Amino acid sequence: MPTQMAASLCTTFSPSTSKGVSLTVARECGQLVFLEGLKSSVDVFFRAQAEPHPLQFLREANAENLQPLYEFVREALKPVDDGEAAWRCPVLLVDDLSVLLSLGMGAVAVLDFIHYCRATVCWERKGNIVALVHDSGDTEDEENNILLNGLSHQSHLILRAEGLATGFCRDVHGQLRILWRTPSQPTTQRDWSLTYQYKIQDKSVSFFAKGMSPAVL
Repeated sequence: MPTQMAASLCTTFSPSTSKGVSLTVARECGQLVFLEGLKSSVDVFFRAQAEPHPLQFLREANAENLQPLYEFVREALKPVDDGEAAWRCPVLLVDDLSVLLSLGMGAVAVLDFIHYCRATVCWERKGNIVALVHDSGDTEDEENNILLNGLSHQSHLILRAEGLATGFCRDVHGQLRILWRTPSQPTTQRDWSLTYQYKIQDKSVSFFAKGMSPAVL
């Protein structure tokens, strides 16, 4: 059951601590496989590669082939040796898919990549996919709109972070729309949503119902 996070939500995933989980320890224990995009892109251009690099498309004139990146995902899910247990309910975090468009990939190629990842992660391994996509609100950005709409139709949960329609507010920084989708149900029954407003603190984020900001109360 893939999950999509849209509207200014993408992941530059770094091995630090998030919500009480030490990603550094998880990586050392083999529970986390991390592909650092910036460092890897430098390797593609300046270091000889014995085999296809996950970001090999950066060196290709027609950047429409994400198969090496998918192969990286697929290989990461395999046990390192025969005595190691296979991954159970893995989670694939992608931060962020919009960057692939900026690097020259087409929306269809990116959607194909997610399709193959879903087949491997969600259906074969019974896991989840969390992907971040930026929504600039530019109706003329056709490729981004195709990607955003395509992922929205495939997702069971969409989190949309956005600013306030009324503009800047000192006590409320934006709102988070949460949409649950059940594609197998009739249209009138399959979607339901909630909207919360939020304020970004120094080391946390406070969420509250619309109109229920502590400053208002």
